Amino acid sequence: MTTPEILEEEIQRHFAAGASAANDPSARDAFSRFRSALERGGIRAASPDPTSPTGWRVNVWVKQGILLGFRIGKMIGSSAGVMSFVDKDTYPLRNFTEADKVRIVLGGSSIRAGAYLAEGVICIPPMYINAGAYVDEASLVDSHALVGSCAQIGKNVHLSAAAQIGGVLEPINASPVIIEDNVLVGGNCGVYEGAIVRTGAVLAAGTILTRGTPVFDLVNDTVIRATEELPLIIPPNAVVVPGSRAVTRGKGAEWGLSLYAPVIVKYRDEKTDLSTALEDLIR
Repeated sequence: MTTPEILEEEIQRHFAAGASAANDPSARDAFSRFRSALERGGIRAASPDPTSPTGWRVNVWVKQGILLGFRIGKMIGSSAGVMSFVDKDTYPLRNFTEADKVRIVLGGSSIRAGAYLAEGVICIPPMYINAGAYVDEASLVDSHALVGSCAQIGKNVHLSAAAQIGGVLEPINASPVIIEDNVLVGGNCGVYEGAIVRTGAVLAAGTILTRGTPVFDLVNDTVIRATEELPLIIPPNAVVVPGSRAVTRGKGAEWGLSLYAPVIVKYRDEKTDLSTALEDLIR
C-alpha cells in the first residue's frame, strides 16, 4: 500500500506539472490512490494539531490533490435512474453499501467521490457533500444541507435543514470551514470563509458566519473578529443567535438602519442540552 508520504510526493509532483499532468497516465494512477485514501479517511484537507494557534493544520498537498483531480479529469456523461449528468470523470458520484454503515435515506441526495463519511453518519435527502469533505462519526446532514469541498465536520454534529457549510478549496493554504464535535448548526445557517466553530457550540437558525462578520459576546463583553493570521473562531459551547446593531452615523442613522450581527447570548448548559436532546431519537 502507498504510504501517505509517498502519495504526498507524487501529488505534489503532478500538481507542479500543470496542464501536462492531464496527459500523464501516472498522474491518473496517483490521483486514483489519493481519492481512495480520502474516502477511507486516511488523509484529509485539515487535521487536528494542538501546536497550531487554531488547533488545526491545513494539509496543503491534500488540497493540491483535490485540484489535480479537476485538472486531469475529462468531461463524461453518466446517469442515475432518470437523471443525467455531465461532469469530470475523476469525480463521479460515490457509491455506498451496507458495509460502510452510513445511512443514506432514499431521495435526491448526492455525495461526490473523494468525500469521507464515517460510520453512523445520516444523510437526509436532498443534501450534497462535495469532494474532499470529511464528516465524522454519527453526524447528521439534514435536508437541503451542503457540505462544501474540504469542509471538516466533527463527531455528533447536526447540520439542520438548509445549513450551508462552505468548503474553501482555494487558496490552497487557507483553512477550510471546520465544525468541531457536538455542534448544532440550525436551519438556514451559513458558515463560510474558513470559520471554525468549536466543540459544543450552538448556532441558532439563520446565523451567518463569515471572515468579515464580528461576533458580539454578551456574556464576556467582548467582540470576536477574524485577524490577518486567524479565521473567525466561535468559542466552545457558545450559543450564537442572529442579531442586529444600529448604524449610528450618516444616512444609516438617519434612516434608522441596522446591520446584521451574530450574538453570543449564553454558553451551553443543561437546559440547552435538553433542548437539543431530541436529535438522539432519530439516530
